[in-house]
Amino acid sequence: MNILGKIAGLLAMSLTLGSPVLAADWAPPKPLKLQIGFAAGGSTDTMGRIVAEVMKEQTGWNIVAENKTGGGGVAMFTGISQRPADGTVIGMGVNNPVLINLITRGDTLPFDLDSFDYLGTITRAQLGIVAKADAPFDTLDEMIAYSKENQGLPVAFDAPPQKFLMEAINGQADAGFRFVSTKGGAENIKLILGGQVQVGFASGEHLPYLKSGDMKLIASVNDERHSYAPDIPTVMEAGYPVYVSPVFYFATVAGTDPAAREALATALANAMKTERVQEVVRNATRNDVMNLGPQGTRDMMDKGLENIRVLFSD
Repeated sequence: MNILGKIAGLLAMSLTLGSPVLAADWAPPKPLKLQIGFAAGGSTDTMGRIVAEVMKEQTGWNIVAENKTGGGGVAMFTGISQRPADGTVIGMGVNNPVLINLITRGDTLPFDLDSFDYLGTITRAQLGIVAKADAPFDTLDEMIAYSKENQGLPVAFDAPPQKFLMEAINGQADAGFRFVSTKGGAENIKLILGGQVQVGFASGEHLPYLKSGDMKLIASVNDERHSYAPDIPTVMEAGYPVYVSPVFYFATVAGTDPAAREALATALANAMKTERVQEVVRNATRNDVMNLGPQGTRDMMDKGLENIRVLFSD
């Protein structure tokens, strides 16, 4: 065999035996399940199903959306953590329920943050402290001062992290906030407008009332200012090192082949670039699509875990 023949033979061997599978060549070996950690019919379910539908159209993969309820996504991610790392399942959940459970009962869970490969995010709920437009305070500091001067201030909340954030402020500022538990942001708004409480939490339910001039935003509870109110500071900027920032994210089983992982992340990212998905996200969350990508999603979870640890430190 001459030298050219040897080179040709080596090239052929490298193509047939040694070449890695590229992400563009990868496809799920069986139907891909996009599991949604919440009940059918809600905003999270709606977002997950449109993403699955668009991914299926764009890739030609057989994709099935299914609901896996329980613990705000904890049951779903428990199941995913115990599946083979073959790229045939994606979980869509919200960070806070998972992070809270890892902090409060992590020793009883079969997973931790390292149990997953993170694929991206779809959006962030912009959560804020709101009040009626004629409330006698405009900032968090003024609200704290008002509470102190009036033997406490009732605050409507609908999820534990909101209460823990206000308790953290209480502990640092001795504000004297009192708490009224509700079933959701819509009820918070109703209580505020009805005068039963002066302050509450909202993640978009308040926007029509901001526009009409009936309500105002006191502070962003996220770790950044809200896109619709860039002049309103965050709780952190007011000097309280805590935040509540619900982020909707995607993850699969840790140890998934890099080509499969990249293909899944790319398919999700491409779906989220479409107007169909972006419109559904805006309607469901009153916010735009926000994809942090695989590493950004893992960083978000790491940062969020430490924040939840602070919130639950007492």
